[in-house]
Amino acid sequence: MMLFADIAGERLDAFLARSVENLSRSGAQKLLEEGCVLRNGKPGKKNDKLNIDDEISVTVPEPKPVDIVPTQMPLDIIYEDDDVLVLNKPKGLVVHPAAGHSDDTLVNGLLHAMGDNLSGINGELRPGIVHRIDKDTSGLLAVAKNDLAHTVLASQLKDHTMARTYECIVCGNMKEDAGTVDAPIGRHPTDRKKMCINTRNGRNAVTHWEVIKRYRGYTHLRCRLETGRTHQIRVHLSSIGHPILGDVVYGHKKPELGQASQVLHAGALCFKHPRDQRPVMVFAPLPDYFTEVISKLEKRG
Repeated sequence: MMLFADIAGERLDAFLARSVENLSRSGAQKLLEEGCVLRNGKPGKKNDKLNIDDEISVTVPEPKPVDIVPTQMPLDIIYEDDDVLVLNKPKGLVVHPAAGHSDDTLVNGLLHAMGDNLSGINGELRPGIVHRIDKDTSGLLAVAKNDLAHTVLASQLKDHTMARTYECIVCGNMKEDAGTVDAPIGRHPTDRKKMCINTRNGRNAVTHWEVIKRYRGYTHLRCRLETGRTHQIRVHLSSIGHPILGDVVYGHKKPELGQASQVLHAGALCFKHPRDQRPVMVFAPLPDYFTEVISKLEKRG
């Protein structure tokens, strides 16, 4: 694949992540480390600063065979056809293997249930995974069964035509009935495990929210993602003074109402089917942990 730089001073890894479809910043850095990227005929480095019209040659290796052990586990599949399945992920389940979580992830379960019937675009660790949700966030997740479906769904994520709607309980009473948080998100400068509002190095991020119901000291919200940055809803709501109940990373450090992880549920997912473009709308009801919090709040008045 031959590309040409179009922004002077942009880092090579950032250019690759922006220019190569379905390639993340970390994926771009891995290609650079493996010598798969040439800049003007010479091996590129991730922090190379580009000049206009630099010639960038990219060789994307074929996906490696999956080494992850398939694991039998219950999967709450809400929608399925020959190209796509949408499942309802429970709170506490890690989506794909990573440091400290090599087994018993959603991917392990998918491999047991689907075998080779998953797309290979995201490589051996994330077969079929088009997008992800946090371990302690529950709700809907789309999985691609083939590379065509993966490419089309990833494109919808990129151009914001895949609609993802969440519900959450936040601390405090929202004064307005609806609003939008438009603030770039990037890595925290001192804690690399966290994200933050980062106007210098962050990426564009937009979250729309509306009030479902107010309780004493808390508010039930519906949030719609316009972009899909890591921890986006959690960071955005915390930035306006209303962190999600139970979010001890971005909010109050002590658990409240028995919640030590965020009360956040991906309840609706709408997209155009990758094969024929018909609209697909999938919904997942609020899980028990969420409805139990609502019951506590209603008793409080």
